[in-house]
Amino acid sequence: MKTLIFLFFLAGLFFASNKDFDKLQSLINIGEFSKATELVDNLMMDDNISVEDRLKLSFQKEKMDRIRKDFCKTETDILNYVKKYYPNITSNDLKKWEDDGSLEFKVIDGNKFYFNRAASNLFRINKEAKLQKEKIDGVVKDNLDEFLESYIPEILSKKDANSPFFEKKRIRLNYKLIVNADAVPEGEVIRCWLPFPREKGERQSDVKLVSINNENYVVSPDEYSHKTIYSEQVAEKGKPTEFKLSVEFTGANEFHKLTPDLATEYKTDSDDYKKYTSERLPHIQFTERVKELSKKIVGDETNPIVKAKKIYKWINDNIPWAGAREYSTIDNISDYCLATGHGDCGIKSLTFITLARYNGIPARWESGLMLHPDNLNLHDWAEAYFEGIGWVPVDQSFGLTISEDEDTKWFFLGGNDPFHMIINNDIAQPLYPAKIYPRSETVDFQRGEVEWRGGNLYFDNWDYFIDVEYLDTL
Repeated sequence: MKTLIFLFFLAGLFFASNKDFDKLQSLINIGEFSKATELVDNLMMDDNISVEDRLKLSFQKEKMDRIRKDFCKTETDILNYVKKYYPNITSNDLKKWEDDGSLEFKVIDGNKFYFNRAASNLFRINKEAKLQKEKIDGVVKDNLDEFLESYIPEILSKKDANSPFFEKKRIRLNYKLIVNADAVPEGEVIRCWLPFPREKGERQSDVKLVSINNENYVVSPDEYSHKTIYSEQVAEKGKPTEFKLSVEFTGANEFHKLTPDLATEYKTDSDDYKKYTSERLPHIQFTERVKELSKKIVGDETNPIVKAKKIYKWINDNIPWAGAREYSTIDNISDYCLATGHGDCGIKSLTFITLARYNGIPARWESGLMLHPDNLNLHDWAEAYFEGIGWVPVDQSFGLTISEDEDTKWFFLGGNDPFHMIINNDIAQPLYPAKIYPRSETVDFQRGEVEWRGGNLYFDNWDYFIDVEYLDTL
């Protein structure tokens, strides 16, 4: 009887704790940061709180700080930016863009703050504003689009009919991460995880570390989903701390011509099929929004290749690219995308993955760096599985290429170029060696991660630099 009473007591504590976390999340969502902070501080004063809950509560304070960093622009900042294209703009005019979601903002403790990229995003998200910008600046084609529109048909003309992999390229990545001077006290050890290319069959192979400015380092085992190279350095007073490496890999052009006749039935009883068609909370959820949208996009279609093309085209046509807030501050990335109607490469990729999985198409995450000439950046994409074909790349952010040729147009649904450097094959997985504090990027891993014994070093405490050498075509 005593045991039963004790179990009921524990259950009561757990329920109360859940209510506290729900209340905290609600306060954060409505921008009541001061009240949320007060609640966290009060809960943390309880000596009986578990270590796990203490860490969760501590991160909620960190999350609010990250949101403040993302939402730091004032109305004056937005008006000053927009006046170039709308000289007579007023505060009242901003309201229509706020209401239709074109201008992202948050009310924090009663004050309105705009996302730090809200002004530039406005001219990507809102069609009318985009046209107005083009009237003033002219139509300027993105140089990556220009590169791909010429590169893809050229490379497809060299494809060997016997293999989806062709025209391999040897690439050297020179990567540098610099921690700000005095970001940590003198003499403290800085722990750093840098991105590292992973072996991925013919798609990415022959990875070779050329150099690193630390003789003691650890490369994560292949079974870890985030491929890293780890090292440590001691901070010196008044001096930035530099971590740098040079690494080579061979990347392949890849193309699978996905036509409806190639589709065969999935082996739905396999573990992989079940895994990659399941929800993966919090960012891959089959919400009512996903279910309703799927009816609109897919309808009664049963062919998985046709379904994938319908999903890919819908996102291409309806979700414009826009600079994104930090993923660690978004509760459900795919739902955020469908609610706001915009997203960057990772947001669009997770939306494709979610819609694909809900419609019975195995899909998973892949990400790393994009090392295209004159376009060096972080980048995310996906993979989809088709029975009889296998896993194929899906770059939802690159989308449909403007071309009369169907293979060129659909290249990034089933194809990829050697400039996509693969680092990750999943989201939100452990680093190796284990990180003590919550990551700066809790979902993806590309820029790197840095911490010391006093805590995590967020992105504003360091910077990264990408340089690339294009070696031989193999």
